[in-house]
Order: sequence, then C-alpha cells, then structure tokens
Amino acid sequence: MHRIASGDLYQTYDLGDLRITSLRDGYVDMPIGRLRQRGDKPFGDELPKQVALVDGQLRLSVNAFAIDDGNGIILIDTGASNAWHPTMGRLPEALDEAGIDAGRVRTVCFTHTHLDHIHGLVLADGRDAFPRLARLLVPGEELGFFRAEARLERFHGMAEPFEAGDRIGTHVDIVGAHGHEAGHSCFRVSAGGERILIWGDTVHVPSLQFDRPEVTWEFDADQDQARESRLRLLALAADDHCFVAGAHLDSPGVGRVVRSGASFQFEPL
Repeated sequence: MHRIASGDLYQTYDLGDLRITSLRDGYVDMPIGRLRQRGDKPFGDELPKQVALVDGQLRLSVNAFAIDDGNGIILIDTGASNAWHPTMGRLPEALDEAGIDAGRVRTVCFTHTHLDHIHGLVLADGRDAFPRLARLLVPGEELGFFRAEARLERFHGMAEPFEAGDRIGTHVDIVGAHGHEAGHSCFRVSAGGERILIWGDTVHVPSLQFDRPEVTWEFDADQDQARESRLRLLALAADDHCFVAGAHLDSPGVGRVVRSGASFQFEPL
C-alpha cells in the first residue's frame, strides 16, 4: 500500500487494484475530561505529557474513507456536514480536491450512527450529497438511532441493516467492534494480498490510546466493551500486518499498528 496522491484535505493510496482515499471532514476540539481511566475516572493534572493539547483541549481529526474499484465508490462515513461544530463539514471540498465525483458514490456505510459520521448525507444547503446513492448500510443494532434523526428523514426508508460477518461486494467484509456504540463496526478491505481495517472510532486520541489502550472515552456506550474491542482490533491489526484507517486518527489517519511490549504503537503511512 503506497500513497499515490495528496492534498490539504485528502490522501489517496493504492491497495491492489483499489484506490483508498482518506477525506478530511475537519476537526473537533474536546475537553480532557472526555478521556476516562478505569472506573470511568476522568483525567486531570495527571494527563500524560505525550498528549498534545490545543488551547487546553484535545483536537480530534474527523475523517471519512472512500474505496474506489474503478466502477463505483463505497464511502465509509460521511462527516458531520453542518449538524455539529463549524470546524467540520468539509467533506464535499475534500472530494473535489481529490477529484472524486460525488455522483460515483453508490454505497455509503456507517461505522456507527454518531452525528459526526452520518450527517454528511445532506449538504449544508439541504441537497443530497450523493445524488446517485443506491445503498445505505447501517449497523443493525443502530437502525433505530438512524431513523430518529429528523434531518436525515428522506433516507430512513433506504437504510438497510448489516451485521458482523457480512460482505459488501468482492473486497469488503465487516468486523464487529461494539462498545463505542451498540453496533460500532469496522470494514476490512482486501486486495492484492494486502488488507486495511477502516475502524471508525476504535481510537479517539492516538497519542495516548495506542500506548494505553485501556483508556476509554466518555461517549463510549459501554466502556468495558469498547476497551475489549480496541484491544482485540489492535492485536488483529498488529498480528495480521493489516493497515488501519481511523475516523479520529490524525489526518490522514492511515498507517500500521505494531506491538510495543504490552502495548502498541501507530506508524503513520
């Protein structure tokens, strides 16, 4: 897997005969207290020095990922559009910069249904972001959450559920990663003898959670389950020599996981 093109808001890589593009929707700043130690204890002054802050807050990149097989595009997550902080909503700009016609996006899959992953279906001006969308895949456990979003009402009937073990086309299978949300899922893409795991919100703060994967996030629906999923996926990526792509890893959010003693390290690609 090699980088073949890049810009301010995108990076494109080859994976066999596929093209994987990281698309930056923007970023969001979060208070330190969102990070949780065991027992749901927030960090305070004991926050490790390795965690860089911006004006005293954690800055999380917000990334989506396009899988292009030459015929059409599967898009994993869509960013926030104008549904949350104004520092997000740049996915259409990222697609333009990458030379990706939004009309080629035929399938959209959600890792989970938090608002910074789903609201990019609708542009800030109210138009459909992907005018030729044919399939919309949502974790089965979260279909009700999706259909509760009034801003996305026009897509409620189109949404179809998936579960771990399902396949999407020839190159993509779904790996369960529940915990951050009830149906949180990863998409494992395989081509040319290589694999990349597009793993959503498995890691929120890469400067800390690779080294200390037991650290969880306030918005994890089930912190114990999220911790278990993170440990399992980190081990899977390291032991299977699988690339990873994360929604909140520092843009472009693509790299490898390697073991480091009893913990892990992230090596950006």
